[in-house]
Amino acid sequence: MEVITPQHFLILATLLFAVGFFGVLIRRNVLLLLMSLELMLNGVNIALVSFSRSSLNMDGSIFVFFIMTVAAAEVAVGLALLVALFKKRDSVFSDDMRLLEN
Repeated sequence: MEVITPQHFLILATLLFAVGFFGVLIRRNVLLLLMSLELMLNGVNIALVSFSRSSLNMDGSIFVFFIMTVAAAEVAVGLALLVALFKKRDSVFSDDMRLLEN
């Protein structure tokens, strides 16, 4: 049976972050942009927990708790902007975000 090492978690974290990063670069839908940002944050969280567990301290895990709190607030604000964009322009694409000025 194979032992799961911190390198396995770091590979997973890198893959999650890369998928999120390319999602932010490629997608135009604001909802998918928010989901890609969440993937990036989760990749960072996995890396922090992996480092925290391998060094046998709780600092990384506590930091992950605060990141999750900020991410929840970010989702609330992002969804509020998405609803405002959809009410104003009947669209959820990021190209229409600059049109909210009028």
